[in-house]
Amino acid sequence: MPAIAGQFDLETLDGREVTDADYRGKWLLIYFGYTYCPDVCPTVLNEIGTALNELGPTAAKVQPIFITIDPARDKAPVMKAYLKSFDPRIVGLRGDGDETEATAKAFHVYYQPRALGNGQYTVDHSGFLYLINPKGKFATLLTASLPGHEIAQELRKRVK
Repeated sequence: MPAIAGQFDLETLDGREVTDADYRGKWLLIYFGYTYCPDVCPTVLNEIGTALNELGPTAAKVQPIFITIDPARDKAPVMKAYLKSFDPRIVGLRGDGDETEATAKAFHVYYQPRALGNGQYTVDHSGFLYLINPKGKFATLLTASLPGHEIAQELRKRVK
């Protein structure tokens, strides 16, 4: 499998263009999901908050990022409202369809919209947390099903 590039060129929820280079010096903990996700995404975001709390002062070295894979529905106001339910340190990023696809490819993220009928759809997607080191290099992949205390343990092994 080709290496995970860990690069992105997206927008913050206040419309500012950012790339992965804007976050150099911090460990990035990146999760790809979407706001209409019924269970997995909110659970993962809650567990990230738990992990940050368990890390204490070390959490300041980590920037958690939530990147939407559903840019058609996840406009900035929708994402802002959604992320209010989670740890305020989690940054939401979005792009248009092409930017989302390019970012997903750079991280080898699988996502596929699936029709539910009546114009409704869900998005099947892979469930991993991507850890990028402060120099912008891919460090490791964590399964998104880890509870917060285990995410914190994994981060403690690497984040110094």
